[in-house]
Amino acid sequence: MAETDTPQIYLVTPPEIDLELFPARLAKVLDAAEIACVRMALGTQDEDVILRAGDALREVAHARDVPLVIERHVLMVERLGLDGVHLMDAARSVRKVRKDLGQDAIVGAFCGTSRHDGIGAAEAGADYISFGPVGGALGDGTLADHDLFGWWSEMIELPVVAEGGLDEAVIRALAPITDFFAVGEEIWRTEDAAATLKRFLAAMA
Repeated sequence: MAETDTPQIYLVTPPEIDLELFPARLAKVLDAAEIACVRMALGTQDEDVILRAGDALREVAHARDVPLVIERHVLMVERLGLDGVHLMDAARSVRKVRKDLGQDAIVGAFCGTSRHDGIGAAEAGADYISFGPVGGALGDGTLADHDLFGWWSEMIELPVVAEGGLDEAVIRALAPITDFFAVGEEIWRTEDAAATLKRFLAAMA
């Protein structure tokens, strides 16, 4: 990615949402900034909850021509009319999922902090890979560091996403060497998600 390019925002839902309130919050954010994609990242395995949420969020996203992908639940992509899936097992299932969903589906892969897994996912047919966390005290404390994104941006053409523990300082540091920032709880836990996102966008400039 060229250093003059500005990364795009890849919006991630909270793990739990109130379907009476969240679609309107999502719409407000989508109307306030240019969003490349939305990921439905619910923590539940309850099929009914996933189906109802998928219907509601698809309506909001697609009305604004924003693609909606789902985290992990590959079988829900076609059932809900979604645009693709975000896989959490690095390269392991990318090839099969790509075959199942076809070339037009978005298939992304979270690869933690592993350059090796990222390369594997790219070779297996992923549309993008994501590394993280990039900040904060998440997981076991291991971070996807600046050097990983720098190497990827120099050596690999496949788009890369930075996610997990984002703040304005991290965004400023990684903006020249990442293609997307996956923004989720960092904005949703604030009172005005759209305003928080605008501060993040300013940090990219």
